[in-house]
Amino acid sequence: MSADRVTINEVGPRDGLQSQPRALDGDRRLAMIEALVAAGLRSIEAGSFVSPKAVPQMAGTGELFARLPQRAEVRYSALVPNVRGYELARAAGVDTLSVVLSATETMNRRNINTGLDETANACAELMARAVADGVDGWVYIAVAYECPFEGPTPPARVERLAERMIEAGARKLIVADTIGAANPAQVRTLTSALVRAFGAERIACHFHDTRGMALANVLAALELGVRDFDSSIGGLGGCPFSPGASGNVATEDVVLMLESMGLHTGVDLDALVAAVGRCAELLDSPLGGHSFRWLRRRAGPARKSDHA
Repeated sequence: MSADRVTINEVGPRDGLQSQPRALDGDRRLAMIEALVAAGLRSIEAGSFVSPKAVPQMAGTGELFARLPQRAEVRYSALVPNVRGYELARAAGVDTLSVVLSATETMNRRNINTGLDETANACAELMARAVADGVDGWVYIAVAYECPFEGPTPPARVERLAERMIEAGARKLIVADTIGAANPAQVRTLTSALVRAFGAERIACHFHDTRGMALANVLAALELGVRDFDSSIGGLGGCPFSPGASGNVATEDVVLMLESMGLHTGVDLDALVAAVGRCAELLDSPLGGHSFRWLRRRAGPARKSDHA
């Protein structure tokens, strides 16, 4: 990848929707994804293969994947929690699968009711299976900076888990500030160690804006060579299993900052404004990052669907 090209992985359709009180049906989830594709987003987390009893917002993800707009340049990924989820995703034709490995004992137990070692073993087995099946396996290392139950996460533990996942076959490590507790100095420390060990091309970052530092954290990682970032349209999201995890960094904020710096995301900001409005309409809830109102004014007269 060119040094001035940045990949935006849009997580609104999964990480964004899973914490919403209103569950969108398949038609509305599809409409949301179609708006994202129209805005130029080419990496989209479209859903997860979890129990609909645990996360009803993700019910019907297999059927949704069958309906997604198919374009050669668009990559859709899905989260899988276990072997059963992996098998369902593969049966639905998903070829980019992610797993979540929390970096603390308590977070794993609260999230999936298994301990850290057991979860790491399960994730390693799924990564090895992905290699054997010829699909891309990604690993999210959650609460990489701070856990809502155990406090600050030791960077050395994150590094050990990252090494284990890479050895198991993970194609990408997504370092997740799950509760939005990180600051740029912490991001520089952890990211520089991971980049030295595995190369910037294997590292992505996932930031929440709980304390208003998400964009600063993106910049800190960017300066270390990371060119792959998760974000969520309108700042949508938060982890339902993690107290204090407010919305993800807003896609429009990240894209505006990167494009203003002369970097290239491939995203059309005006079309992204329309997508934010469309998503707000689907959820019947205001959405929008820090820059949304300015972007909407720049794009022209407000549309009825622009709720923020």
